Amino acid sequence: MPISRRILLTTLGIGAVPPALAALLGRARPADAASPASDPAWRLSDSAWRERLSPESYAVLRREATEAPFSSALNQEKRPGTYLCAGCGLPLFSSQAKYDSGTGWPSFFAALPESIGSKRDFKLIVPRTEYHCRRCGGHQGHVFNDGPRPTGKRYCNNGVALTFIPSDS
Repeated sequence: MPISRRILLTTLGIGAVPPALAALLGRARPADAASPASDPAWRLSDSAWRERLSPESYAVLRREATEAPFSSALNQEKRPGTYLCAGCGLPLFSSQAKYDSGTGWPSFFAALPESIGSKRDFKLIVPRTEYHCRRCGGHQGHVFNDGPRPTGKRYCNNGVALTFIPSDS
């Protein structure tokens, strides 16, 4: 049975070298966003998203990056209000559901109704549940089953994927 080049390179442990080199040289193909937009008005081109978002927000919302822990000012936000998707402005979380999880990312025990979608994520090999804005498909974070009552959920959100609107404004 003939051996293909791919099998040979993978067996030798060098099958990942060309993609790794391409990434280092800036030629890697970027990953798709977490989910397609459910609202046709938010099915924007990549260049339109780049114009609309900061580089940090673009990396998280459109390329599923993760911001550094303890880097978001929203970790310290204590005022009453609403957390919106930084991509499209859809309300995602109420400040009433926010809590300090100690993880370094803004965390919530419940999302607003009809605000998010989810999918299984195997990027760290162990399956996780990724969640994203229902309207624009922008990646927000991951949800875990180690949160407080009443839901037992921890929606661990990237701060750059959110904007905060205080109730008094």
